[in-house]
Amino acid sequence: MTRVLGVEGTAWCASAAVFDVETDDVLIESDAYAPASGGIHPREAAEHMREAVPSVVEDVLETVREEYGPPAEALDAVAFSRGPGLGPCLRIVGTAARALAGSLDVPLVGVNHMVAHLEIGRHRSGFDSPVCLNASGANAHVLGYRDGRYRVLGETMDTGVGNAIDKFTRHVGWSHPGGPKVEAHARDGEYVELPYVVKGMDFSFAGITSAAKQAVDDGVPVDDVCRGLEETVFAMLTEVSERALSLTGTDELVLGGGVGQNARLRGMLSTMCEERGADFYAPEARFLRDNAGMIAVLGAKMYEAGDTVAVDESRVRPDFRPDQVPVTWRDGAGVAAPAPDDERVQGAEAVVEFDPPEQVDKRRLPKSYRHAELDDRLRRRRTRTEARLTSEARRLGVPTPVVYDVDPPEGRLRLEYVGGADLRDALTESRIRAVGRHLARCHEAGFVHGDPTPRNVRVGRPGDAAAEGRVYLIDFGLGYYTDDVEDYAMDLHVFEGAVGGTADDAAELLSAFEDAYATVGDERVVEQLREIEGRGRYQ
Repeated sequence: MTRVLGVEGTAWCASAAVFDVETDDVLIESDAYAPASGGIHPREAAEHMREAVPSVVEDVLETVREEYGPPAEALDAVAFSRGPGLGPCLRIVGTAARALAGSLDVPLVGVNHMVAHLEIGRHRSGFDSPVCLNASGANAHVLGYRDGRYRVLGETMDTGVGNAIDKFTRHVGWSHPGGPKVEAHARDGEYVELPYVVKGMDFSFAGITSAAKQAVDDGVPVDDVCRGLEETVFAMLTEVSERALSLTGTDELVLGGGVGQNARLRGMLSTMCEERGADFYAPEARFLRDNAGMIAVLGAKMYEAGDTVAVDESRVRPDFRPDQVPVTWRDGAGVAAPAPDDERVQGAEAVVEFDPPEQVDKRRLPKSYRHAELDDRLRRRRTRTEARLTSEARRLGVPTPVVYDVDPPEGRLRLEYVGGADLRDALTESRIRAVGRHLARCHEAGFVHGDPTPRNVRVGRPGDAAAEGRVYLIDFGLGYYTDDVEDYAMDLHVFEGAVGGTADDAAELLSAFEDAYATVGDERVVEQLREIEGRGRYQ
């Protein structure tokens, strides 16, 4: 029988919990910090933790005494949030956890807060290997399990989703937290257009927040701006979640993070999964917002796997990325890609029906989770863009399909049938190098692919001497014209993130990819790629 005490305090919520493995019961006591005005101030949050952590811990210990007996006999370990989070808050929680473990004479377990959001969803749902969308105040990312770690398949490139919403609500004078207020006002609003920024499986909220502020300043009703903000931000998160499902081949999605309490976001994700035949699970609200229950649950799994930490090695890590955590508590290499269908393939955006050996019919499906006006605009724009940039890349000597016909209102394209497999299913160094050269040629001509994942690279048919060595770029729908080195580096970032989340020997492959890119492209792009990598939400 295993019981673990968990302590949480990464930013705003002081929380303690006890998890009983045998009964699956989780008792949580929490005391949230609510600033009088503005957002969370690190010093004030730390002062709250200093006062509240001892109180919530003692409340939980009292329950342990009543239900199970003396804590030193009833508890097997103490788990705590090691990061990511605000340094002053984490240090208070870490100190409390070390003192508890010492007084109880039990092992200490250091838990990654964001992995705990994923694992509580996996635990409560019973899913085997889901993709997880984490949508919280300071973070927003999509995780998938591969080869002993959770890989970041996509993430925000500027601010967390909750913080983005809070910046808007502070601008209009609303108190923290802003998310529930936006949700309430959006119910009475009409959709207004705001920037929609998805780059492969990465995304950006800064421009949306700025546009929403400006819209209110220009006199657009605040209810309408709230509706546009929800429809845009949550559609972006749902789209990248679907891309992650398509890339990994899994049919399970879990939601984590406090923003996951929003009914519109949960509804979008549920609709998307239902339409593609996937299972979706959102934990109850107490496990979505910051809480010690998820820390205790993951802490118990880590304890039973022998994954504890010595007190002198238990320093907190404010920038603790989830992909830095060795996953010791579960087996398996991750989900496997599904076997391809010779007649029909459903990707994240479109259905492709094959008419080999000559042509394919591609149709961008209407997405009922998106607002109809937004969906129609995206489908038309992406269909036109794909036709134009596919043809332009081909003129540069980059292998792409021939475009035979295009119908933007219907989201349809008639294309040459190329390749025999996705690069995802046939990764080799020579093919990776070819992708690097192809992207460099596109960038030299002034445009980006926009979504260069291994699903959007096709390799020649085995046995076809003329085509076997060819590597084709497909699906330029998220591409655009630009002369910005940052945009070119983002193209590389998208590709490398997707390969890193699906390949066993990613480091060697990506080194070859960058080397090949540099032989054709601008060396400043790879330099900018390093800068982008350092911008991740946990760096």
